[in-house]
Amino acid sequence: MKSSSSPDETLGFLPKGGNYRELLSYRKSEIVYDFTFRFCERVLKRSDRTIDQMVQAARSGKQNIVEGSKASKTSSEMEIKLTNVARASLEELLKDYQDFLRVRDMEMWDKDSKEALYVRKLGKKKNESYETYRTYMETRPPEILANIAICLIHQANYLLDQQIRRLENDFLKKGGLRENMTRARLNYRKNHKE
Repeated sequence: MKSSSSPDETLGFLPKGGNYRELLSYRKSEIVYDFTFRFCERVLKRSDRTIDQMVQAARSGKQNIVEGSKASKTSSEMEIKLTNVARASLEELLKDYQDFLRVRDMEMWDKDSKEALYVRKLGKKKNESYETYRTYMETRPPEILANIAICLIHQANYLLDQQIRRLENDFLKKGGLRENMTRARLNYRKNHKE
């Protein structure tokens, strides 16, 4: 009889995952949501229907990362799908901020402007959160706030694009749940033959 392998080798076909709080994309998307909520509250008129759309797009970006991360244990397909939904929601929000600036004839920062580079530098802080940007929300005019939001969304979208590519590569290398279940079952049989 072959020596049986450790339980970790034969059991545990469910992948590790589901800890969305460790994802940079989630943390950045949470900042985008918090910033957008306060931007809408401070800048837009209560009767403006854009408020609901912007807040919901920001929320969808954040929440779909959560749902996709939690679904990752049993469905690679669902994780990829929901991560793409998060990305699409933030793209919609990006357009809302760009529209805000355009229809008001306000300046949109070039991606390599000193202002945009400064916001990118803030985005690299180790403990970045909404608090990193609170003082700007409280003291800067709407034009600057919308540009800060655009920079934050571009950062979140970049992270989501990277995450989606990683998920695709992981699926190609490791397969999905059914393949992992089959592999675990075959290993179990192989290691428990008499």
